[in-house]
Amino acid sequence: MNHLDVRGSRIRFHETGDPAAPPVVLLHGIGRSLEDWEPQHSRFQDGYRVISIDMPGFGLSQRMPTPTTLPVLADGVWATLDALGETRPVHLMGNSLGGAVSMTMLAAAPDRVATLTLVNSAGFGKEVTWALRILAVPGLGRTMLRNIDKRTAPRVERTLFRDRALVTPERVEMAVRIARQPDFAPVYLEIARELGGFGGVAPGWRSTLLATLAGLNKPTMITWGDRDRILPSTHLAAARAAFPHARSHMFRETGHMPQIERPDEFAGLVRPMLAEVAA
Repeated sequence: MNHLDVRGSRIRFHETGDPAAPPVVLLHGIGRSLEDWEPQHSRFQDGYRVISIDMPGFGLSQRMPTPTTLPVLADGVWATLDALGETRPVHLMGNSLGGAVSMTMLAAAPDRVATLTLVNSAGFGKEVTWALRILAVPGLGRTMLRNIDKRTAPRVERTLFRDRALVTPERVEMAVRIARQPDFAPVYLEIARELGGFGGVAPGWRSTLLATLAGLNKPTMITWGDRDRILPSTHLAAARAAFPHARSHMFRETGHMPQIERPDEFAGLVRPMLAEVAA
């Protein structure tokens, strides 16, 4: 893994493939890291410049100096790509919060986006796991986030996957390491409370963002896992309505991260769309 300075913040990224090849950018979910996209590097690097990023304040990246919002995260990713010298249109792929950030990036700079792939993305309904709703309770959220350790982290990891075998010691260790970062709890709470509260994901930002994207018609793929315990698979219908031109797929017996649980199927689904743009 590598780091670079982006507007005074230390941002962590992972890059594989040919730097001259078309760029693929991979964005993780809330409280997560670029490791959530690791299986896809080997499945795209033969034809693409593949860049996964710890978004500002998440993973092992430092936060931006301003309060964390979707536009701040989106701008931080664009600034990271600028720092990497990547100014060509990118193939954006975002999981969960990363999907909402990807949509925000598209709204801000449509000419810089070649395709959009949304993976169990936030932004299509109010329903969300109770674990995230409870974070809105004053004092309780910060306490919960500070108590992520080797005892509690496995329980969190188990909510992400249908296949419990994917809750590996390495993933648990990384979750604990991330939770110990000084920016972790403040940034997590800032973005969680901007996006919603005890009643679920707020409608305001969702409707505003989707209205901004209406009519852009970028090549889009929307995928979901039918056993998602974080953002329910029923949101796929709303995503299809918001992006009527998009292709979509429901992965069976799959949780919140199809890119990990169904790595070959995921890559096989998305790569043809990317190839069509390049043709």
